[in-house]
Amino acid sequence: MDTLALEATQPKKPQNGASAGAPGSSAPAKRKQAKKTKKAVVFFEVEILDAKSKDKLCFLDKVEPNATIGEIKSMFHRSHPQWYPARQSIRLDPKGKSLKDEDVLQHLPVGTTATFYFRDLGAQISWVTVFLTEYAGPLLIYLMFYFRVPFIYAPKYDFTTSKHWVVHLACMCHSFHYVKRLLETLFVHRFSHGTMPLRNIFKNCTYYWGFAAWMAYYINHPLYTPPMYGEQQIRLALTLFLFCQIGNFSIHIALRNLRPPGSKTRKIPYPTKNPFTWIFLLVSCPNYTYELGSWLGFTLMTQCVPVAFFTLVGFIQMTVWAKGKHRSYLKEFRDYPNLRSPILPFVL
Repeated sequence: MDTLALEATQPKKPQNGASAGAPGSSAPAKRKQAKKTKKAVVFFEVEILDAKSKDKLCFLDKVEPNATIGEIKSMFHRSHPQWYPARQSIRLDPKGKSLKDEDVLQHLPVGTTATFYFRDLGAQISWVTVFLTEYAGPLLIYLMFYFRVPFIYAPKYDFTTSKHWVVHLACMCHSFHYVKRLLETLFVHRFSHGTMPLRNIFKNCTYYWGFAAWMAYYINHPLYTPPMYGEQQIRLALTLFLFCQIGNFSIHIALRNLRPPGSKTRKIPYPTKNPFTWIFLLVSCPNYTYELGSWLGFTLMTQCVPVAFFTLVGFIQMTVWAKGKHRSYLKEFRDYPNLRSPILPFVL
């Protein structure tokens, strides 16, 4: 019994002299699988200081390396509820530029102990709200002067209408322009930044509303006189105005199609099949070019000094914006067309 038990416990040897590991054997050799070593995740420590006083405001421990600045803003907001993410400016240097929300922590020039500087941007308001407010104002204000509501002109002119057809045409063009802007704000524009400082709405509204009142007062005044060259000047101005309005809308549609919904991606704008976009061959910001043309047409149509002054001020401001955008295109895209000018072909 002991011998039988001993034989039963011993492993059987392969027959015909075949070994388990010899080539040509029916049983495949089992290889030991190497254990996969997991890479250790290196977490970051994030320190946020006040950009002015350099006081420590927040310390975040065990921040994942693929965390974005937007996520860090949300973490900071939990410890400081008064500073919501849109109000925060996070920087690498106290006087440097704000980091983008999509910037990734491990791709920034910081060590595993990262130090950022915070600056309060103040109360914020959405761009849509600002645009709707600053565009609705001129529309309503101009109509008040057009219908000559009381306390604007002499009482005998209350709710009277002008005898000059160009005054009615100017009202239609002005109203069309701002209705177009309101609809574009709601259905066309895609904003790269969701908010802007609340204080800007007062500055913007003062600009748009004030100029609208100044222009409307003189155009709709009972003593207003039509343009010097009569109908020919008015028809030419109307053609220029409508042409540039269509061009401006075409550019806005082309720019909208460059940016997918909900993204902040930037691409080089190129001409499309729409002939109004062919100006992209020569200009970086043709929406400003067409906007300038529209107001030049309105100035020619009304032959009014306040309108001309508004056009000049608008041109100066749009030139500043166009130059800034042109520089950012050149900096961001190495293959950006060198033939383009910021706002006026071959000139400016």
